[in-house]
Formats: sequence, C-alpha cells, structure tokens
Amino acid sequence: MADEIKIATRESYGKTITELGREHDDIIVLDADLAEATKTAVFKKEFPERHIDCGIAEANMMGIAAGLATAGMSPFASTFAMFASGRAFEQIRNSIGYPHLNVKICASHAGITVGEDGATHQCNEDIALMRTIPGMLVVNPSDDIEAKAATRALYDYKGPAYMRLGRFAVPVINTNDDYRFELGKGIKLREGKDLTIIATGLEVSQSLIAADILKENGIDAAVINIHTIKPLDKEIVINAAKDTGRIVTVEEHSVIGGLGSAVSDVICENCPVPVHKIGMQDRYGESGPAAALLEKFGLDGKGIAKNILEWM
Repeated sequence: MADEIKIATRESYGKTITELGREHDDIIVLDADLAEATKTAVFKKEFPERHIDCGIAEANMMGIAAGLATAGMSPFASTFAMFASGRAFEQIRNSIGYPHLNVKICASHAGITVGEDGATHQCNEDIALMRTIPGMLVVNPSDDIEAKAATRALYDYKGPAYMRLGRFAVPVINTNDDYRFELGKGIKLREGKDLTIIATGLEVSQSLIAADILKENGIDAAVINIHTIKPLDKEIVINAAKDTGRIVTVEEHSVIGGLGSAVSDVICENCPVPVHKIGMQDRYGESGPAAALLEKFGLDGKGIAKNILEWM
C-alpha cells in the first residue's frame, strides 16, 4: 500500500474540464470566487475569456449559467457543495431544473472530509436536495479515473446535472483495463454471498477495505459502486438483494435522503430484504482532519466493518 496513488476528485475535474475546453468552444466555466479551491483556475488560466468569476454570489451564478444555456452554450458552474445545493437551491430548482436547461453543477468540498472548515462547510445534505429536483442527474464519482470519465460524460449529456466532488485525496481504485463508465449504471467490484455493500463516492474504496476485514471474520461481502445516484441502477440493486439477501449502503452523506434512501426505495418496492444504512446520522459534522473525521464517524474501512459485524 506504500505506493498507493491518492488524488482528490476536484483535481480530476479541473484537469478534465480544461481538456474538454480545448475540444469544445461552447464550454463556459463559472465560479464563485473559489477557482483555486474548485480547481477551475486551471481552466481560467488557459481560457480566461471563457471563465466567469461571479464573486461570492452563488445564486446569481446559477442564473447566469441558465442564461448561457438558453444561448446554446454548455456552462459548468462550480462552487462548494454547501453553497451550490444550499444557498442556490431555489435558483437551481426554478431557473435550471424547471426549464430543464443544459447546466452542469460541479460542486466540490462535499461531506465531512472538507475537514477543518467544520460543520458549516461540510455539506451532508446535497445529494438529498438535488435528488428532489425533477429531471436532475446526480453523480458522485469514487476516484480520479471515475471523476474524469464522469466529467466527459456530463458534457455529452444534455440536461441539468449535479456532480459531487471532494477536497480529500482518495485512492485510485478503477485501474482495471475493462473499466467502463456509463451514466446510470452501477459497477460490481467484488462478488460475495453473505451480503452486498452498495457504496458511493470516496466510501467505495473504504468499503473495499471493509470487505477485506469482513472476509477475515468469515463474512463474504459483495461490493457495488454506485456513481450515479439518480437515475439509480435499479437492476443491479434488485439483483444484489436477490443474490445475497442483505444490503448495506455506505455514503459520506446523511442517511436521510441520500444513497441509502434511494436504494431502500428500490428494495422496498421490488425485493424486500434487510437494508442497513451507514453514513452521517441525524447530526452535523465537526472540525478536524479529514481522515480523523472518517474514523470518528465510523466511515473508514475499519468503522464500516465494525458496524456491519455488529448489525449482523
């Protein structure tokens, strides 16, 4: 593990949107005075005429992005997840979602791994909020490779979309030669017969660690990566329920309204089996180093395995 590569998905987004900018003249990147943090500064340096710094005015930024979309451009609006989904929710709902405009909202610094910025900036509600907007695509990539593929897929997709990105550097796990990213399709990373762990975002790599620990304790766990939370891959979820009879969801997000809720809806309607949701319970995060916070809230590999063992 000494040579394990770790990259923050915000870095992956910044590099890929710049590559796309070279390929497509219709891409406009907007930011809310956070270009260095969201990594859109890379795009700004190469294409200053196609980068708009809207200042600390996220709601206005979403309105500008909507206007650009109506003019035939392909706007990518970036800020922290807390400010995109929280402060600008009304503008996203009414100005982007309602007219179903081709605006891509790429929100970084999601979840508790924002770290020392604390509870005010640790957005654990963004997936839940964006899921409620009719027609909104919701994507949460697990690593560098997936974030790059997702950014390219978002450009090709026509319609409103929300992509969740992180500040914390996470392991690169999708290195297999046959890896293929497709919006709306989950990926089975590991077979198992006793239960299925369905994870999203940075929790995918942690769930693989948890599966190794469970194996040492005599439990054979399958692991599924759900990078697209809406639309959810119902087929892979239903098949997992039929195959193993137990489902555990893992997310760096509130257990209310996120991946766990989406999976539970599918299971309840199609193949009722026990579902256990691991994530942020009904509480705020707190200030501290990202890795320490994952450990404290039981969202690292060891914590996930311990939680599952207690549940079973």
